[in-house]
Amino acid sequence: MSVIAAVRSKTDAGLETFGAMIVLAIQASVFTVVDIVKRRFAWHEFLEQAWFMTRVSLLPTILVAIPFGVIVSIQVGAIAQQIGAVSFTGAVNGIGILRQGAPLVTSLLLAGAVGSAMCAQLGAQAAREEVDAMRVMGLNPVQRLVAPRLLAAVVVGMLLNVVVAVTAMTTGFILNVGGGTVSSGAYLGSFTSFAQPTDLWLAMGKAAIFGFLATIVACHKGLNVVGGPKQVADAVNQAVVLSVVMLAVVNVAITQAYVMLVPQRMA
Repeated sequence: MSVIAAVRSKTDAGLETFGAMIVLAIQASVFTVVDIVKRRFAWHEFLEQAWFMTRVSLLPTILVAIPFGVIVSIQVGAIAQQIGAVSFTGAVNGIGILRQGAPLVTSLLLAGAVGSAMCAQLGAQAAREEVDAMRVMGLNPVQRLVAPRLLAAVVVGMLLNVVVAVTAMTTGFILNVGGGTVSSGAYLGSFTSFAQPTDLWLAMGKAAIFGFLATIVACHKGLNVVGGPKQVADAVNQAVVLSVVMLAVVNVAITQAYVMLVPQRMA
């Protein structure tokens, strides 16, 4: 009975958290759209948060994208040589990075670097009772704190996705063409033959969704911190783990829907 009670308690807590995140996402989205339309959006806070997120995540993004491009290029090149399909290396390498690699790396960086920093910042404000002070003064923390961060994370997420894709694809091009595995014309020709504009829209859409979800999780955990530094650290750990799991599940769902609904180009 104690095990059943514990499972039921965890399930109830999980459903409550999930519902609270949905409410937060709806409120933040509504505030963002309404405030932009009424020209009262906190653009100063948006720019500060966008620069903060860029400063925190840009260098790790580049440092992760380079070895990622190396690993993908080596593995794809080795398999292509084994099956005699070296001329298709550019297509497999480029489309794989564009559809899956870049959004996945972006999601991990958004959850790990951006989400943790955002959660720690809001958690510290909640622990110092600054969030409660905002409510006492009649200010809505979702409107003042979450909405600017939400829009900033979506924009920065798409920009990071471009950085990862360009860096990884350039690395793959240099390794394959520079190493003499395939000519530059064949490499680029195979990529342009199989790639299509929807691949880019898929990658950018994934990055925007990942930025949205990571922000909601981080803000929810940060705003609900009660206690001191230990509770802030626990909230950061929970936000990172939950964001990674959620982004992985969402990535699988989006990819499956894309494969089912969008016709693939045949060379």
